[in-house]
This record gives sequence, structure tokens and C-alpha cells, in this order.
Amino acid sequence: MKAWMRFIKEEKGIGTVEMILILVVLISLVIIFKSQLTALVNDIFSQITSKSSSIY
Repeated sequence: MKAWMRFIKEEKGIGTVEMILILVVLISLVIIFKSQLTALVNDIFSQITSKSSSIY
């Protein structure tokens, strides 16, 4: 726990504000492209399933 607090208070590297901004951008991108990401993941899993059934 002490190491975590030192990491948060440390002035070097990424600050808290920058980390929050990065998270906000990533979350908003996921929300915007949710349907495309869902379709992509479903397509990948269906390909994995079909190709793994051909192995057995």
C-alpha cells in the first residue's frame, strides 16, 4: 500500500490528470465503436470455433 501511495505522489512520469484523461479517451472510444468491436470479436470467435472444429 505504501508503494502505491509513493507511486501516486511521485512527480516523475504520468500524472494523475494525464492518466484520467487517457482513461476517458479510451472509454469514450469503446463506447463510440461498441457495435464494431462487438462484431469484430464475434467474427474472431466464430472463426476460431470453425477452425478448431476442423482440427478435431
